[in-house]
Amino acid sequence: MGDAVNLNYLLAMGLQARQYVLNHVLVWHMLVQLMVVGCLYFLSRLAAGAVRPWLQKLLARHPLIEHSLPRLSKMITTKLLSPIFTVVFLWFALRTASNFHWPNHGIRIFLSLFLAWVIIRLLTSQMHNRTLARLINVTIWSIAALDIVHLLIPVLTLLDSTHLPLGKAHLSVLTGIKGAVILAVLFWLSKKILAFFADWIKTVQNVTPSVQVLLSKLLSLTLFTLVIVIVLYYLGINLTAFAVFSGGIGLGLGFGLQKVFSNLISGLIILADKSIKPGDVIQLGDTYGWINFLGGRYVSVLTRDGMEHLIPNEDLITNQVINWSHSNKLLRLKIPIGIGYASDLPQAMELMLAAAAAAPRVLTDPKPVCLLMGFGDNSVDFGLRLWIRDPENGVANVKSQVLLGVWERFQAHGITLPFPQRVLHHQSLPELEVAVRTRERADLNPAG
Repeated sequence: MGDAVNLNYLLAMGLQARQYVLNHVLVWHMLVQLMVVGCLYFLSRLAAGAVRPWLQKLLARHPLIEHSLPRLSKMITTKLLSPIFTVVFLWFALRTASNFHWPNHGIRIFLSLFLAWVIIRLLTSQMHNRTLARLINVTIWSIAALDIVHLLIPVLTLLDSTHLPLGKAHLSVLTGIKGAVILAVLFWLSKKILAFFADWIKTVQNVTPSVQVLLSKLLSLTLFTLVIVIVLYYLGINLTAFAVFSGGIGLGLGFGLQKVFSNLISGLIILADKSIKPGDVIQLGDTYGWINFLGGRYVSVLTRDGMEHLIPNEDLITNQVINWSHSNKLLRLKIPIGIGYASDLPQAMELMLAAAAAAPRVLTDPKPVCLLMGFGDNSVDFGLRLWIRDPENGVANVKSQVLLGVWERFQAHGITLPFPQRVLHHQSLPELEVAVRTRERADLNPAG
């Protein structure tokens, strides 16, 4: 299997580093240069503290810099002002030492390190992800620092010699680091391509939102699969080995992730047949709201009360779903209304139509209709039919507004509303004739 670490090379590198330190670091002229660098760094901090208020006022006078490059302006005044002064002071020190032929190797190294740090921070100042920006700063600066002190090649050789043989693949620490960097770069590039594609597809005419989401999901799956394949190919891993594992783990995944794959396939079916798309108003059981997000596993439905229901895609395929805005957003509302028998029926119908027409969200085309539905036990029953075009803004509020208008008009014109009535018929019992038979006193008192 071989040694994971080349101990001989590691020992030789340690001896080389020890010799370099003894010959170039632990010497008097290097100590003097380190003291000069420390003093100049201290002076740069004092100079930055003195100049910072003036520089902040100067940048505040230029709205273009303050608004267009806020991060760059803030970074220069707070974090990079001292390193910039250090670079300037070290440059003058280097020029002075060169003119007098003084030793300046240490000053040159520190000047290159500070200059590299300033340039890297400036280049990454506009990145929104600050964690990623710091990682890039440290990585690039470490590489630059190793190259400046002439240790980059030995370190890379050491990392490449530290490996773990795996079949025909040569997996070393250096290969793993390069693979991680390539994966991060390709992943970031894929996200940028997806964002650009999502913005572009929205500008294309005759493409429904469901098709836009479907195309974005397919492109996302394709790009990320391609990224994984490229990284595995770069690492030297034989891709045909995955065919051996796919048959073994495929059966296990089929049972263990049955619901996950079911929701995933159901989501693709929903996007393909355009039955549900973002913005549609749907009702599934007691859940009523509009589609806020179509995901690979679930659909986000936002209700009128602000609750967000995450409904699995499989439920939308297997259960009955009412899509109130599938082909169009026209929706007819049915409002039952009853009035008393003593009321004027034609006048009541006119008042109900007037109340419906007064509601702002009720359409005039198709216009509201009032129908006589029947004669009930206690009321004359009507059905008010009206249309709206924005069911996502709610249905109950429209009904409430119309019913309030009906109530006000009925009160103003004397239209009575029904109330339960019961007629009780009382039938008197027939008089009972009671015959009292009296016996003769002789019979009652035989002794008398």
